Amino acid sequence: MKARQLLKLSSVALLIQLAGYAAPAGAAQAQSGLDLPGFDKAVRAQDDLYRHSSGTWLRDKAIAADKAELHGTDMPAVVDQRIRSILQELASKPQPKVSSAKKIGDYYAAYLDTATIDRAGLAPIKPLLAEIAAIKTPQQLAAWAGRAQGQIETPIWLWGGFADFMNPNLNRVMAWQGGLGLPDRDYYLKLNDAQFAKARAAYLTYLTRLAELAGLPKPADLAQRVLSLETRLAQAHTPLSEARNPAKMYNPLSAAELVAKAPGFDWQAFLAAAKISDEDKVTVTQLDTAIATARLFAEMPLADWQAYFTLRSLDASAQVLPRGFREAHFAFHGKAVTGAQADRPRAKRALEQLSEAMNEALAQQYVARHFPAAHKQKVELIFNNVLAAYQQLMAANSWMEPATKAAALDKLSKYKAKIGHPDQWRDYSALDVRAGDAFGNQQRAKRFAWEHKAAAAGKPMDRKAWAMSPLEVNAFYDPMGNEINLTAGILQAPLFEMQADDAANYGGIGAQIGHEISHGFDNMGAQFDGDGVMKQWWTEADRKAFEALGAKLVAQFNALEALPGKHVNGELTLPENMADLIGLQIAFKAYQASLGGRPAPVIDGYSGEQRFFLSFAQSWRVKRRDERTLQLLSSDPHAPNEFRANGPAQNVDGFHEAFGTHAGDKMFKPAAERVRLW
Repeated sequence: MKARQLLKLSSVALLIQLAGYAAPAGAAQAQSGLDLPGFDKAVRAQDDLYRHSSGTWLRDKAIAADKAELHGTDMPAVVDQRIRSILQELASKPQPKVSSAKKIGDYYAAYLDTATIDRAGLAPIKPLLAEIAAIKTPQQLAAWAGRAQGQIETPIWLWGGFADFMNPNLNRVMAWQGGLGLPDRDYYLKLNDAQFAKARAAYLTYLTRLAELAGLPKPADLAQRVLSLETRLAQAHTPLSEARNPAKMYNPLSAAELVAKAPGFDWQAFLAAAKISDEDKVTVTQLDTAIATARLFAEMPLADWQAYFTLRSLDASAQVLPRGFREAHFAFHGKAVTGAQADRPRAKRALEQLSEAMNEALAQQYVARHFPAAHKQKVELIFNNVLAAYQQLMAANSWMEPATKAAALDKLSKYKAKIGHPDQWRDYSALDVRAGDAFGNQQRAKRFAWEHKAAAAGKPMDRKAWAMSPLEVNAFYDPMGNEINLTAGILQAPLFEMQADDAANYGGIGAQIGHEISHGFDNMGAQFDGDGVMKQWWTEADRKAFEALGAKLVAQFNALEALPGKHVNGELTLPENMADLIGLQIAFKAYQASLGGRPAPVIDGYSGEQRFFLSFAQSWRVKRRDERTLQLLSSDPHAPNEFRANGPAQNVDGFHEAFGTHAGDKMFKPAAERVRLW
């Protein structure tokens, strides 16, 4: 899954991408590895670390018309450029007919060929629309939704590749709430909010346009019915701030058990069509939502569900349909939701779709050229040093009871790291890619990906497999595997450079590694032990002490105003805020230990300690449109980037010592008010 798609999967973030990472920044210049021209020396670090390190950049840089945000160094763009070079290289000579290289080229070329897409008109999608129109019974409706897994996000949608919470050696499919066309339930339910109302109006216009382009009767009426249905779905959704608690998410149920607990929907037909065995169970992550959604399937007219799945399918396929669909898709998803003023280049979209369809085949080509073994070895060294710093911090903890501390240290001793790429690459020989068939290729690739996951359900977990593409600029912690994952895509400048000053590397990738490690001990990850089993290994006293510390962090972030009248949701962002704070704290300890007792040299006018924190702050450099910020505030478990830079630093003693903060400085926080989680 792509970093850009994390918003749609914010509930999945707990287990697949606990620390979904928005592309960080800071062009590596000068000896220090810092982007000195981007600094604003008129702003003191003691008043605003983020703007001291990035103020000039924020002032002078403009967001491109086709984008909703601008990062200091667009790491995904670096990956994209490298992939383009690989594609040119592969295209320069004939490739074997059934090879992955040939499929890569055919998929990419077909997606780029908008002339052929336009000439085809609605012909490619007509069979799919006819299937929906032919649905006559609730059983057929459920079966169609099951077959649609991987193609669209259905109201209850499935995702594979997870370990069972209580048996981490068992692969288990999960069922999630979903199916909304707007970013989050708040867009439907906050009726008096002008910004959400504007987005709803744009969505209704978009649905109407899809229906018009498809030649459906009474398009405005059809669109209104679908919006009304989705509003009912939104009412059934669990708020994201409550939807990510593993104890509440663990509801393994068979099809028969689902029929009993959530009547109104033909779960057996749904799961059978999704290729999930009757003998297997799925983990229903928001059970109350599943119950309410099943009731909606029974209550809402079949014709409304047909209209809903028709428009959801048109939306999901818009980019491989004729020009009118593509333009309507951008007008809503781009301009209305994120504030982008121009659509992204087709070539960029083609790379995204290719990476999603054949990620490991493409990554294998990338790694061979851009991620040598020496890079992996150096990152492993930083990981080991940061992990050791965490172990020291945990051992010195003063508020945990001995048994809890022993369990925590045992968990740390079992941590693993997947760095760069898998050791074994996935086989794409069964994927059918056809030249000139953009729509068909997308449909088949999505189904191929889903069936790969469904086939693993109920079987032992493959611990060598990767949950996302090595090309992603991303990192995550897997609580059931008790491991962190760092992709080749994220292991590049400015987060990591082979020749960079250690202060820059520890402030960049070191803090990110610490962030991921810490997720094993936040208010969600701490529900799993060192073997990945969900169990209560904290005493009640320790739990209350940790929750009290978390409440202080919630209060700090609730007070932060990201847009006029729009504050950060401290509860929703708590796990990520904890990880940012602990990650920064232990990465700083690891950096200090790496000096071996020697003082760090002053480079570019900054001490080693100062360079560490400046590198960390620059790693969050981003400029966003207000629409994009609003979207993230309601649906993203991460705080806005400026607060991810300044908030953790204010709570770390080392920052105040490095910059000599005093009362009156805006970044100063009295020692007694600093949140120290460990």
